Amino acid sequence: MEVNNTFSPIDIATSGLRAQSKQIEVISSNVANARTTDVGNGMPYRRLDAAFKAEDDEIGGVSLDKIFPDMSDFYRIFDPGNPNADEKGYVLMPNVNVPIEMMNLTVATRAYQANAAILKRYQQMVETTLELLK
Repeated sequence: MEVNNTFSPIDIATSGLRAQSKQIEVISSNVANARTTDVGNGMPYRRLDAAFKAEDDEIGGVSLDKIFPDMSDFYRIFDPGNPNADEKGYVLMPNVNVPIEMMNLTVATRAYQANAAILKRYQQMVETTLELLK
C-alpha cells in the first residue's frame, strides 16, 4: 500500500506558519520604520511587501516567493526644523500607512493562528486514533 503525502495537513499547515511568520516580520519592519526619514542614502524608508506562491502544482502549501519594495510615492510633511527638510521645509516620509499595516498584521496573525489550530486538531485526531487502537 502506498501512502500519498502530496497534501499532508502537517506540511500544508507548517508551510502556512512559515509564510505568515515571514509576513509578520515584514509588517513589523514597516511599522518600526514608519518614521525613518533617512536609511543612510538620504531617502526615507520604503515600505516592503511580501508575495506568496504555491509550493508546487498540487495542493502542497505555500511559501514566500519574494519580498519587494512598494514603489508608491513618499509622503511629504511640512517640518522646517527637521535636519532632513528640503529648502522649502518639507520632509519626505516613508510610504508606510500604520493603520493599514496594523490591519495587515491582524490578517497575518489570524492566518498564523488558523494554521496552528490545524496542527492542534490534527494532533488530537492522531491521539484519538491511537486511543481507539489500544
